[in-house]
Amino acid sequence: MRKVFSHSLMLLCALLAGCASVSGSRRAAYDYYQIGDVAAATPGKVQPGLMLVGGGEWPQEAFGWFFERAGHGHIVVLRASMQDQNQREMYQQIGGVTSVRTLVFRSREAAFDPEVLAVIESADGIFIGGGDQARYLRFWQGTPVQAAINRHVAAGKPLGGTSAGLAVQGRHVYGALDGGSLTSAQALADARTSGITLVSDFLRLEPLYSSGILTDTHFNERQRQARLMTMLAHLAERDGTAPLLGLGVDEETALCIDAAGQGRLYSRIGGYAWLFRPGAFTLEAGKALQAQDWQVTGIGTQSRVNAHTWQVENPAFTAQAAIRAGQLQFVPAVPLKP
Repeated sequence: MRKVFSHSLMLLCALLAGCASVSGSRRAAYDYYQIGDVAAATPGKVQPGLMLVGGGEWPQEAFGWFFERAGHGHIVVLRASMQDQNQREMYQQIGGVTSVRTLVFRSREAAFDPEVLAVIESADGIFIGGGDQARYLRFWQGTPVQAAINRHVAAGKPLGGTSAGLAVQGRHVYGALDGGSLTSAQALADARTSGITLVSDFLRLEPLYSSGILTDTHFNERQRQARLMTMLAHLAERDGTAPLLGLGVDEETALCIDAAGQGRLYSRIGGYAWLFRPGAFTLEAGKALQAQDWQVTGIGTQSRVNAHTWQVENPAFTAQAAIRAGQLQFVPAVPLKP
């Protein structure tokens, strides 16, 4: 049963009692939920790590990896929609953590609230939920919450995210700031469509930041290969020779990167992470991207990746990608979903 208190009373109760009850409260700018013993000591050692989940059902082995890096301690879930679903799944279904707290942002105002910041600062691990990445950008960019997330990672603590929570982890972010969700068909119809809304330097998560990573989600299931290539072409045109890579992650799949920058993939469905290295391209308004000699590498569950160099050991597949006359082509063929 969920108990609802005023925010200050709820925190005081948790600190004094150390109880494992579920509780929640609502303010105009945010909602707060907790489960577990928020006053208990963190059982294990906290280590750096990034978990990039493509969306859909969670691969539980990846979350076990994430919780281990959080010292099996205190997880804080950040959201901008829904309620405490992620919290309950982590604590009650997966297990292995001392407590989970959830902050659901309803406006930008919450990103300046001292109590919100205190919760984030106390996290052993931060997890950014799915939803709408445009809300994360609008609510957090240029605020103390943005700075707190960056400090958390810089301090050697793990961070994970799924769907929209993965979309904001790269140096470059598809912001969906026009209120829609760009499809590959729309990108192929007009390579300079106004639906390509890109934001850079939101979070500084190494080694994703220095590699110039643009992440994408629900990747093969929603056929986002041409969309990612078009967005990468825009960034390459804008930034010239700066480091740039595209990383798409399939649903029910997670790429986990440890403190040494070594990455491995977990998947419930035999999914992949797709690594794109841009080649030649031409962008023209009203036409599809023209592209050739783009390198594509599939990271599978048997692969290992160095996230500093993005060299992949035992890749699931390798191919050259091209877009000609509005048609996406891979040579040799790759495992596309219809």
